[in-house]
Amino acid sequence: MKLSKRLAQIEALITTDYDHIWDTCCDHGHLGTSLISHQKAPNIHLVDIVPELITPLDEKLSRLFSNPYSPSTSDADSPTPTQWKTHCLDISALPLQQYSGKHLIIIAGIGGDLMIECMKSIISKHPALEIDFLVCPVRHLHTLRQQLIELKMTLKKEVLIKDNNIFYEIMLLSNTSLPTNKQIPLKQVSPVGEAIWQGETAEERRIAEEYLKIKIQHYQRMQPWLDDPEVEKIIKAYQDITIETVGH
Repeated sequence: MKLSKRLAQIEALITTDYDHIWDTCCDHGHLGTSLISHQKAPNIHLVDIVPELITPLDEKLSRLFSNPYSPSTSDADSPTPTQWKTHCLDISALPLQQYSGKHLIIIAGIGGDLMIECMKSIISKHPALEIDFLVCPVRHLHTLRQQLIELKMTLKKEVLIKDNNIFYEIMLLSNTSLPTNKQIPLKQVSPVGEAIWQGETAEERRIAEEYLKIKIQHYQRMQPWLDDPEVEKIIKAYQDITIETVGH
């Protein structure tokens, strides 16, 4: 099945240096299935809290992919196929401690407020693990970014896309502190974003301009109803953004 533009962009941001990838809130498992097919990591975990989704997904994956890997039936020179496992769990209950190596946790399709609570819980339970998060919230972006800053999360990449007339900010984050080695591409999280306002094409620039206008209008509509001086600061922060075109 062809992935939506949003899911395809999420997959495109995933490098192959993870030992375990956790596709949480996996729904019908379209993204996770693609990750297994493309062998994005040695181990792919598909997670959802709804049993009615996980049970048929497990059956589907069993038909599509041989699992577990059997050395006796494979060419010794071939790469080890990706292993997969389904979990009927809440995001906060991921059993990361049972699996060694570097983890990527994908959280998409939920609000930024719930997303940050899940991330806080995971980090507090596993403070010694090396964890990256790939997040794509559906709302509460500014609140999420503020909380990420307070958590001292670092930013690897961020992109803005428009899929089916809905805008999405996608961020690849790390729980690793900013390094002293400036060659490592980690940055602080911006309250309003930076790279998402830089387009390589006229279309990307147009999408960024449209999204920026929507963000400003949203907070301007909220302002009369909220007795909060922070709203004015948020509006100004967005108004100060300059859409830039960057070269290839």
